[in-house]
Amino acid sequence: MALGDDARAIVFDATGERSLARFHAEVRALAALLPDGRHAINLCEDRYRFLVAFCAAALRGQTTLLPPSRAPRVVDEVLGQHPDAYCLGDGPLVPEPPRYLLLPDPLPQSDGPPPVLDDDALVAIGFTSGSTGQPRPNPKTWAAFRTSTAQNLSALADLLVPHGSTHVVATVPPQHMYGMEMSVLLPLLGPVAIHGARPFFPGDVARVLADSATPALLVTTPVHLRALLESGIALPPVAGIVSATAPLSAPLAREAESRFGCEVRELFGSTETCVFARRRTAVDEAWTLLPGVRLSPQPDGTAVHAPHLPHPIALADLVEVLDDGRFVLRGRSADLLEIAGKRASLGDLTRKLLAVPGVVDGVVFQAEQPDDAGVRRVAALVVAPGQDEADILRALRGAIDPVFLPRPLRCVAALPRNETGKLPRHALTALLASQLG
Repeated sequence: MALGDDARAIVFDATGERSLARFHAEVRALAALLPDGRHAINLCEDRYRFLVAFCAAALRGQTTLLPPSRAPRVVDEVLGQHPDAYCLGDGPLVPEPPRYLLLPDPLPQSDGPPPVLDDDALVAIGFTSGSTGQPRPNPKTWAAFRTSTAQNLSALADLLVPHGSTHVVATVPPQHMYGMEMSVLLPLLGPVAIHGARPFFPGDVARVLADSATPALLVTTPVHLRALLESGIALPPVAGIVSATAPLSAPLAREAESRFGCEVRELFGSTETCVFARRRTAVDEAWTLLPGVRLSPQPDGTAVHAPHLPHPIALADLVEVLDDGRFVLRGRSADLLEIAGKRASLGDLTRKLLAVPGVVDGVVFQAEQPDDAGVRRVAALVVAPGQDEADILRALRGAIDPVFLPRPLRCVAALPRNETGKLPRHALTALLASQLG
């Protein structure tokens, strides 16, 4: 289940390191306390307790469900699809979900052999929201996770300690697939020790990084990275910065490399595929595929072939495969717009919005319902303190075709980003509706 000798550290924090031997003892003991059932929803905030609970459930033959959000409504939806499932966590929750198990404190320990999992064990199901908003399941076996983790270790090899253990600090939750890959599977299957906390604010990130005796690898998102830069806070030396969950702009990557004195490496993947490509965004537009991965461009997206996937996975991303095997993103099929015979992409329109002076954050998206002429108009939400909506529109007129000007465009205090920095469509439409009265 976890590789390495009993003495190696799997987790660290301000109090020190916890060994693999202790971890195994706690996994064995907790597995014996879990209720019967085939599925569990792990809501632990502490990353070490998430690790213990995830492995304890797997040892009991149970599958951990990973909802797209920990919001009570979303958790209830997943519980409704899996009536035998229970929830477990490390603190009181309001409202408390049904069939909730609060982990004991301290965690009990039990002697025995190292826990072992079969390759075909179904250890997790990650959920993505489709166009209908209904969570879609993506099953993950232990063999698939082991194979994808080996690829991730190769993608990060030159950012890791050559002979020893690398400390990792992550701002993303372990319940997200990116967080699962980088902060759960890496310490289980690689020479990595993960910090037990999930720092959110810049000061917390700096404090947690300082808990590491050696420069740590920071696993984060573009939103958190931008917040770190805008805060002006000084970070301890870091071994590198890894980013995913949303597109990272080259200017932001260059600024981060200059400020923090390390490489910023962007990873590309999805809940369906896990990570399958990487790039150094500050200098490269093209992505490098991980070992054994192959892409097949299609008219409406791209098929991903990978050793850890039981079959090719179709994504909505449109790519151009270069002669050297790398690829360049050309947008997403769902983002392509055609109005009055003209074409544009929401991603490109958002990039041009973000380039307007004074704009701190923003997004361009398409309205849910068509107008009286049968056209689904383009709208925008913008964070631009002290800026006027008319001035922002005026600046956009010089960069985009008038037919794609966002109408309405509304300035807001903040965008409704979730804990990984993504913008759920339902949250955007609700915020826009509130701004329109």
